Amino acid sequence: MSMDLGGAKGGVKSDINVTPMVDVMLVLLIIMMLIAPMLQQGVDVRLPQAANTVDKPETDSQTVLSITADRRFYVNAIQVAESEMLNRIQGALEETRERIVLIKGDEDAPYGSIMTVMDELRRVGIEDVGLIVDRRLRAGIGGDQ
Repeated sequence: MSMDLGGAKGGVKSDINVTPMVDVMLVLLIIMMLIAPMLQQGVDVRLPQAANTVDKPETDSQTVLSITADRRFYVNAIQVAESEMLNRIQGALEETRERIVLIKGDEDAPYGSIMTVMDELRRVGIEDVGLIVDRRLRAGIGGDQ
């Protein structure tokens, strides 16, 4: 009576089976791919369209001011009152090395409110201001072309 300790048929295997681990990792990857765009949504703003745009990757170090159609203000997706908006923006700029404010103005937001915000930013010394828009597929004037 002898005992087979591996190497032959039916013996104990000492190799690690990585197939279940790969399956779990692929499921986690798919979940992350589906959830990541939802986490970056921020404030629900319908952006105006423009043909002459430059793609700029979004990073966590950016300061984004969102203005909705009903004149609500959000600094980095946190709603703030209009009276404390400048203080919040200045506080957010102190925490980042990129000293630019990106404005996401809703397409139906009053033009005057966006211009007022830009004037207030310049008044407190914030000169670098960018406007975020959606890229228009065709380069016609107006949204119907």
